[in-house]
Amino acid sequence: MNITTLGIDIAKNVFQLHGVDQDSKTVLTKRLSRAKLLEFVTNLNPCLIGMESCGGSNYWARKFIAAGHIVKLMSPQFVKPYVKSNKNDKNDAEAICEAVARPNMRFVCVKQIEQQDIQSIHRIRTRLVAERTALANQIRGLLAEYGIVIPKNIGNIRSNLPEILEDGANELSGIGRETFKDLYDELVDKDKKILAYDKKIKLICNQNAKCKKLTEISGIGPITATAILAAVGDARVFKNGREMAAWLGLVPKQCSSGGKERLLGISKRGDKYLRSLLIHGARAVIFKHKNKDDTKSKWAKQLVERRGINKAVVAVANKNARIIWAKLTGAQPWQAAA
Repeated sequence: MNITTLGIDIAKNVFQLHGVDQDSKTVLTKRLSRAKLLEFVTNLNPCLIGMESCGGSNYWARKFIAAGHIVKLMSPQFVKPYVKSNKNDKNDAEAICEAVARPNMRFVCVKQIEQQDIQSIHRIRTRLVAERTALANQIRGLLAEYGIVIPKNIGNIRSNLPEILEDGANELSGIGRETFKDLYDELVDKDKKILAYDKKIKLICNQNAKCKKLTEISGIGPITATAILAAVGDARVFKNGREMAAWLGLVPKQCSSGGKERLLGISKRGDKYLRSLLIHGARAVIFKHKNKDDTKSKWAKQLVERRGINKAVVAVANKNARIIWAKLTGAQPWQAAA
């Protein structure tokens, strides 16, 4: 059995395999349990293994690479067109095997453990921020039922709620005061946890040479730099900076057919979290350069006057994405504008 290309439909416990030889003839169709998969693949001669990029794929990719195989991950949306007939594990594995051998297929980088560590920190921090926002909104909403209105902004809750709890003239009952005291303590606890993760991210950034390079870019801080490093890894998978910007969804969405070209708003492809970080950073750049006269500030101000604040922010984010690619790949020397 000479397998040259192997497609694996991964799952939690049961894995479907489809292998072909150098003539693209099917030589293997097999189901394996989780406990037997690694042993089976390790005993195969080195071959090309294709898998969909999903939960657990990076773990298995690292294991198969260590066993001497070439492993390529693909986005599920690029595999779907190759599925024949009904969707099931067997047909999915065959489609993966077919897709991974296509010369123009786009692949996803295999994440190393260090990248997954950083990404885990970001995921937890994002959840905590969302929970803190929900908690703040709940506090404001519940207080409004007692005729107490706190202005928007979480900082107003932090500063006003202790005074509200001490104010005996309002309509809060004893039970109400205890309830809001618990909510305030929970808010403080969320702040402490988020601050702890911020410190972890900053420490990781300071210890990583690539992250320190990225923080030299205006609008890129430790959070954005570490998030980029965790998601991208090897930026050389992108041919140029524009391809990376397109992967992040920061280029115009195209709807062109019949000789008519239509460019719409940004495509919003890729990682929403990364794109939002770059957009927020770009917005900070716009306001930072508002009253400066250097080359970049003049460009930013002219862009705002010509296209409006929101389009200018996206343009700066796009520019930063391209600079990030250049700095990560070392494809060309880059210097900040004077």
